[in-house]
Amino acid sequence: MSPVRWLRAVAVIGATALLMASSCSWQLGTPIPDGVPPPAGDPVPKIDTHAKGRPADQLHEWAAKRAPAMSMPVTALEAYAYAARVAEVENPDCHIAWTTLAGIGQVESHHGTYRGAVIAPNGDVTPPIRGVRLDGTNGNLEIIDNDGGDMDGDDQYARAMGPMQFIPDTWKLYGVDANNDGIISPDNFDDAALSAAGYLCWRGKDMASPRGWMDALRAYNHSDQYARTVRDWATAYANGHPL
Repeated sequence: MSPVRWLRAVAVIGATALLMASSCSWQLGTPIPDGVPPPAGDPVPKIDTHAKGRPADQLHEWAAKRAPAMSMPVTALEAYAYAARVAEVENPDCHIAWTTLAGIGQVESHHGTYRGAVIAPNGDVTPPIRGVRLDGTNGNLEIIDNDGGDMDGDDQYARAMGPMQFIPDTWKLYGVDANNDGIISPDNFDDAALSAAGYLCWRGKDMASPRGWMDALRAYNHSDQYARTVRDWATAYANGHPL
C-alpha cells in the first residue's frame, strides 16, 4: 500500500468528491451529542507503513492482546489500527482513532462477520457482504449502479459493499490497496478500513474536534442515531470491552 496513494484519495476535489455532501452536510446550530469525539483508546505502536507484504501484520501482537476482550476478530482490529496509524503518519491533522473505525465496522458488518462471513489472514472477507438494494424503498436512498460497480453486475441499483459498507461510486474515489496484493477491494478488510479512514479524514478534517467528528460520521451515514451508536461502540472499545 502506498500512503501517497492514500493521500491522493483524501485530497480529491470537485463535485464527484462530494458524493454525499449535499444531503449530509452538518447544519450550523445542530446540537452535537455528548461524548463526541469518543476516546482514542490504547495508542497504536509505531510501524513501518511502507513495509512489504501485509503491513497490518506488524500489529498482530498488539491486536491479539486486545481483540478477544472486545469480541472482535484480531484481523479486523489489525486493519483498524493500521488505518489509524497510516492516517497519523500521512495526515496528522486528521486525528482519526482506531476506535471510531471499529465502531463503524461493528455497526456496518459486525467486524466483517455478518451472516457468517469470515476474515482470511490477508484481510479478505468471504462471502462478500452486500447491503440492501438502494432502490428508494423503505427509507433507503435511490442510487443507480450504472456500470456494475457493486461487483455483482445483475442489478440496476447499487448496494453497499464490504465490511465497511461502501457505496460503489464512493469506493471508486476512495478505495486503496492497503495489504499490497495489487487489488483494490471493498471486500478486503485492510483496503476497506484504510479507505474509510481516508474518506472520514476528507469529510471531517480534524476528527479530534466534536464538529469534525460529526461532519465525518454524518457524511458516512446521514443519521444522528448512527453517529450516536458508533460513538457508544467506539467508547466501549476505548475502555477495552464491547457494549
